[in-house]
Amino acid sequence: MKFSVIFEAQLADPTVEREHQVIRDCVEQAVLAERMGFDRIWAVEHHSLKWYAHMSAPEIFLTWVAARTNTIRIGHGVVCMPFAFNHPVRVAERAAMLDLLSGGRVDLGAGRGGTAQETSLCGVDRDRTAAEVEEALRIIGKAWQEEELEYHGELIDIDPHPILPRPSQRPHPPLFLACSRGETLVQAAELGVGALVMGFAGPESIAGMRSVYDAAIAGRDGGRFVSTVVNDHFSVLCPTIVLDDPEEARRIGIRGQRFFAQSIGHWYGGAGVPDEAVVAGADEGAEMRRAAEQVVARLHELDIPVRPTSTATFNADHAYGSADEAIAYVERLREAGADEIMCLIQMGTVPQEACLETLRQWGEKVIPHFANGGAANGHAGNERGADEHRRNA
Repeated sequence: MKFSVIFEAQLADPTVEREHQVIRDCVEQAVLAERMGFDRIWAVEHHSLKWYAHMSAPEIFLTWVAARTNTIRIGHGVVCMPFAFNHPVRVAERAAMLDLLSGGRVDLGAGRGGTAQETSLCGVDRDRTAAEVEEALRIIGKAWQEEELEYHGELIDIDPHPILPRPSQRPHPPLFLACSRGETLVQAAELGVGALVMGFAGPESIAGMRSVYDAAIAGRDGGRFVSTVVNDHFSVLCPTIVLDDPEEARRIGIRGQRFFAQSIGHWYGGAGVPDEAVVAGADEGAEMRRAAEQVVARLHELDIPVRPTSTATFNADHAYGSADEAIAYVERLREAGADEIMCLIQMGTVPQEACLETLRQWGEKVIPHFANGGAANGHAGNERGADEHRRNA
């Protein structure tokens, strides 16, 4: 079982001063995460998504963190791979340089960056994003393994060139794909890359997604593999706030998640701007239920079918509360098939003190429980993450 922390650089107050402080806060959290025994940090890439994610240059953020740490793995979770966002050769060059300078600690995830706000900013053809992500992964895998890269695909042609430098990890850092639907889980399995399962699905939904991933792994023939090495690592998001006062942790965590959900609704669904107010003593659970009801009502107005995914971001059944409650929740995720727990702590309304205390609680109480022989994982035989990737290399 691996433990990591993922950063969006989200903020409720989008002033320049607050933005600068939040990004510095993320660095402080990442450095503390290493001291607390986390295995990895992940940084997203998004563009022009005010409130939701101000992490537009993760390669700079991750390099800054790498220079201040020694052992924690440094993960792109994920790079926007459509060519108008990032040319695949430039991704290969940057990630290899970071891997070299960090002493072989890089993990590289790929994603589409699919909001209209982002694609319109960079001139991305939204109809080609899925195909471009797959082709980019294929190019990067070749660039890191061949003396000269030559590639002629359906979407791009690259004449023979050496791609430099080479990464420290041989043949290359582990590859991952952002997954939120069955289709992307199948794609990840068929490409031979790890799955970064995003979203606020609970353990029951995670178990279903693991089944889809495992079935695709069992049924693949290797024809779509993007590299000579395979990474079948299954990482899942775990929203969490853990404090000595469990009720306060639940209030802060659910409020943070509600802001997160409203931000997603704004950029992905055309809803209003997120509510930044934090009201002392508010019943955040009731506010979450009310927000979910509003989404359902809006879908009914538009005659759009309501599915479980429609209100998944308002599911408040997560690791909010005491360390013991977090342990119990992680046990459920592990039983569902998680190889890695990606802790989402830094949400727009969550104070820095609560983020730091949550990291300490996980480091002192939650992670040691699993390191010291927590309940066995029924999917342990499928756990083929970064460690096995390097052994097979």
